[in-house]
This record gives sequence, structure tokens and C-alpha cells, in this order.
Amino acid sequence: MIDRRQFLAGTAGLALVAGTAHASPTTRVIPATGEAIPAIGLGSWLTFNVGNDPVLRAESTAVMEAFFASGGGMIDSSPMYGSSQSVIGSGLETLGRPPGLFSADKVWTDAANGPGQIAETAAHWGIERFDLLQVHNLMDWPEHLALLQTMKAEGKLRYVGITTSHGRRHRDLAEIMRTQPLDFVQLTYNAADREAEDILLPLARDRGIAVIVNRPFRRGGLTNALEGEALPGWAAEIEATSWAQILLKFVLAHPAVTVVIPATTQPAHMAENKAAATGPLPDAALTIRIAEHVAAL
Repeated sequence: MIDRRQFLAGTAGLALVAGTAHASPTTRVIPATGEAIPAIGLGSWLTFNVGNDPVLRAESTAVMEAFFASGGGMIDSSPMYGSSQSVIGSGLETLGRPPGLFSADKVWTDAANGPGQIAETAAHWGIERFDLLQVHNLMDWPEHLALLQTMKAEGKLRYVGITTSHGRRHRDLAEIMRTQPLDFVQLTYNAADREAEDILLPLARDRGIAVIVNRPFRRGGLTNALEGEALPGWAAEIEATSWAQILLKFVLAHPAVTVVIPATTQPAHMAENKAAATGPLPDAALTIRIAEHVAAL
């Protein structure tokens, strides 16, 4: 636990950057190329790991349908996520491979097996070339980054990235960001887990690296804790109609963030998440207020 003085000290830097955020964040620009991408994507960790259950796979496809109906964008997965990759591929096939997909996956194996795993991943998705491939949780990162950079140079890949979901690896990730030619970095950031504000998010802005934010709801912990709590009056200031939208707008208020990838099993929640990328974002004062509210849960 932290006291109010420590909390306010920690939010000082956030207040500075929040005041410079976009007023209408429907899309964000990838610094490496200037390409615009929808600011709300779709994660698949846990939610799409449904095996061969036909009912659950159909529900996942319905989520994807709602995603594309709301503008599409980045769908992110990993070999670590069980059946999620094949569920995505099946959903894309069922939906007729709709336009608007930004395909993002990862390599998560030892260096020798990287090419084979990437080929298997592409087969699951049913695509020839990914928009983005990332080294998952820094695993054998020097070798995998070299492979991905070669694929990019040969036109077999559009963007290269690296990820971490462990706060203890932030120092290692920062050093890679300083020394390697990355297009994307993926990390955890939300109104409760804000370590990325200290070094990683400012470093990404300075280095021109796009940022993908995972776990914006802390695996549902934040939305569950806020469930049933009435929305505060100030929610109307940012046109938020749910706590989920408030939490997503908090993340998008940081100008270093390019895409946030909430996961869901509900098409209605998918549409609700997408709607968070419309209307105004929290200003500096409101961003601090949201973080304070979450810290008090």
C-alpha cells in the first residue's frame, strides 16, 4: 500500500503526459511508418483458448464479427495461448476474411525452433504474411529478433516487436528498446499497474516505438472490483458509459500508447470496448482521479 503523498508523486509524470493526449483517439499512428491503426484491438489470451468446443468457438467468432463491425484492427495472439491461434483462423475463415485485420502474433520457443513455430502459427491463422511478429516475453530474443528482422527485410513481415508481461523484466526490456531497431513493444499498463510510466512509455516515445498495451483490465480484476458501482458524474465528461470504457480511456490518455488489446468473450463487450476509442480522453486532473479511485479499491 502507498500513502497519498507517494501516490500523488507517482502521478506527477502521468499528469504531464495526459494533458498532451489526443482528443479523439479512434486511431493512432505507428511511428515507424506513419500508418494509422485503430486504437482498440483484440487480445486472445485465455478468452479464445476454447479447444474444439463448437459452441465456444462460435462465440469467439461472434466476438470477432463484432470487432470487425466496429472497425477491426489488431488481433493479437501467441503460441502460448493454447487453441487461440486456430480459433482466430477458423473465425477469419467463417467471416470470409473481412478487411481491416492487423495480424499480430509471437514467437515463443527456443531459437532453433523459431522458423518452424512461425510457419505453424501462419498455418493456424491461414495467412501468408503477418503484419507484426513479436518475441514473446524476451525468450531467446537476440536470435529471434535477428530472424524477424531478416523476414522483414525480405518482405515476409511488416513489423517487428518484442513483449513482456512481467514487471521484473522491465529493465531488460528497456535496454533492448535502447539498442535494437524495434517497431513495436508490448507491455502491461493499466490504472493499477503503472510501472511502465517510469521508463518504458517515455522511452518508446523518444525512440519512436509503437506501444501495445495488454491487460488493461488486469485480467478482469479491475472490472470485477468495479462491478455494480455507479458511474461517477465525471464519466460524462469523457463520454464513458461503463467502467470498462473509463479504464480503456485511462490507458489511451497516455500519448505513447498506440493500441490497447482488451480480451473478451462477449460481442456486446467488444462493441463497448471499441466505443471507448471515441469522444474525449481524460485530461491530466481526471486521469489522476481515475488512478486514485482504482488505488483505493
